[in-house]
Amino acid sequence: MLETILQNRFAVTAVILFGIGFMNLLLQQNLLKKVVGFNIMDSAVFLLLASLGYIDGGVAPIVGDRGFDPLYINPIPSGLVLTGIVVSVSITAFSLALIQRIYRRYGTIELWELLERAGKEDD
Repeated sequence: MLETILQNRFAVTAVILFGIGFMNLLLQQNLLKKVVGFNIMDSAVFLLLASLGYIDGGVAPIVGDRGFDPLYINPIPSGLVLTGIVVSVSITAFSLALIQRIYRRYGTIELWELLERAGKEDD
């Protein structure tokens, strides 16, 4: 069992990180901490995707004079990870801008306080 865990260490680490981020997202009331939890979950997904495309002893998929080498690293997961990082940074920046506007309007970024204040505005 330990050998299987060591062979899949990146996948195991990704699952643990995803769990930490998910629990942070569920249990924290502070909106900034929720954004941090979301970023931890993003990092876990990126780690898993990058590890799926990795081959021990593999080289970059650049075809040269040598012809086809069967030990090429799959470039698709790497491209997906780079695209995902760009999307994640954009969502994080947008979330932080929204949190700043919420703080300016309500004076807090705690979720329960925001729900109480928003409920009072509706009345």
